[in-house]
Amino acid sequence: MSIINKLFGKSKPVILENAPTTPAPVSSQRRGFVVIGLGRFGSSLAETLVNNGQDVLGIDADLERVQHVSRTLPHVLQLDATNADALAQVGIAEFDTGIVCISDNFEDNVLATVLLRRLGVRRVITKAATRLQKTILEEVGADEVIMPEHEAGIHLGRRLASRYVIDAYMEIRDGLSVVEVAVPPKLCGQTLAQCNLRQKLGLNVIAIDREGALLVNPAANFLFQPGDMLLVLGQIEDVERLQT
Repeated sequence: MSIINKLFGKSKPVILENAPTTPAPVSSQRRGFVVIGLGRFGSSLAETLVNNGQDVLGIDADLERVQHVSRTLPHVLQLDATNADALAQVGIAEFDTGIVCISDNFEDNVLATVLLRRLGVRRVITKAATRLQKTILEEVGADEVIMPEHEAGIHLGRRLASRYVIDAYMEIRDGLSVVEVAVPPKLCGQTLAQCNLRQKLGLNVIAIDREGALLVNPAANFLFQPGDMLLVLGQIEDVERLQT
């Protein structure tokens, strides 16, 4: 298990096979996430959010897909996300974040993005397959556009090109990343203070995994040993410099 999974570690399913026929009650308290499009990416995203204690509503137009994911998602609806009235009826404006993951119809993806924005969802994140799609989605109002296949390719390439980077990798913004890396041999036998990674490379060691024991926020006198796994925060280029 990676350090990230240890640090940032289900609820009983409720099967909702059809969208409600009456408007959802208006609540003064805003809700968490609505995920539209429950294919492999969307369902994995929604399940991960639920497993981390988040309030999630999953939406998909395909009844069979909705019934399948209802085994793992507490709240799921069959709904056409390109229908503004249907979205309004289920209280879509109550959600802080909407993630549009429609992969098989880009027009529907764009329309759902626009409707979430117009209906009052505070933050809209949308999935794109190409750079052109990314540009279009940004122009219609998406706050963030992700390209999972492209990002996975970059992640895998960096991992394969490195002797020490492990599979856990999370980009926060503008190249600032959390990366799990095996301690390079040149650091073994030195303390965290002696390595001075913050001053030399701009890297902050968040946690260390030693033989399954996790140490968060290690002290300056922590002595690195072969086999240690480090969770570091910094620019990916600086993480790569750590290995040279």
